[in-house]
Amino acid sequence: MPNNYLDFEASIAEIDREIADLENNEEINAEEIKALKAKSQKALKALYGKIGAWEKTRVARHANRPHFSDYIKGLITDFTPLAGDRKFGDDLALMGGLGKIRGRGVVVIGHEKGKDTDSRVKHNFGMAQPEGYRKAVRLMELAEKFSLPLISFVDTAGAYPGRGAEERGQAEAIARSIDKGLSLGVPFITVITGEGGSGGAVAIATADQVMMLEHSIYSVISPEGCASILWRDGQRAEDAANAMKITAQDLKKLGVIDKIIKEPVGGAHRAADKAVKMTGAAIMTALEDLSELAPKELVKRRKAKFLDIGRNLL
Repeated sequence: MPNNYLDFEASIAEIDREIADLENNEEINAEEIKALKAKSQKALKALYGKIGAWEKTRVARHANRPHFSDYIKGLITDFTPLAGDRKFGDDLALMGGLGKIRGRGVVVIGHEKGKDTDSRVKHNFGMAQPEGYRKAVRLMELAEKFSLPLISFVDTAGAYPGRGAEERGQAEAIARSIDKGLSLGVPFITVITGEGGSGGAVAIATADQVMMLEHSIYSVISPEGCASILWRDGQRAEDAANAMKITAQDLKKLGVIDKIIKEPVGGAHRAADKAVKMTGAAIMTALEDLSELAPKELVKRRKAKFLDIGRNLL
């Protein structure tokens, strides 16, 4: 099966292989190719209309999904990256800077996983260390100082759990980032684009509007980690995923998130540019809704929103 296909997409892969074979044939049958492409799209739509939590987890982790760099390239103009936490160093797993979205000044932060082996190592697979979250706080303060909306893109398996990160105050850095997000006097919008893992995700997601792409996930722990704790068997990750309510659809029902952003048929990894545009449209709608609110009202509503999540889930 081609690398671009997940194991549950075997039937789609077979149809697409037939299409490729016909297109490489000297005697191209345009009608047959057209019919097979229609069949592929129909099968893809039907398949993705019924995939479960574990399949969505696989899709959320797909290497070809749009990354932070893709959202910056597709949505943000005049982007100026800012580096460092002014205390220890720079963290390339959590990036950010200043720019404009459709002519409007914004501060943008987000996790970057990288796209190949070298860039994944460079960005630590999107797992930020304390200096990453302290950089996020610095950028949040910058947004507030200049009255600029803040947009965050979440895509991480979680904060980096290494010894050095713990020695430099990982938990404290995450807590301060959460607290700063809750108290911001400017519009704050979060989009969970792939994985939203644990405190590493919520550290930059205490927003006025939290949106998720249709096939992304958001949870306190990974399915593998949950399975290891509950059953002492990481191989039961699928059982854990189904029990944890980690999908956008489940979390919308529970009131944990505010909006689900539709993905192109077959997932954002199949049409990254289209997914980025759809995300941009959702962000602009949210910005328009929040722009009329005064700073004190934003803070009041945001804090009440997160308190209500806790009350409703007890």
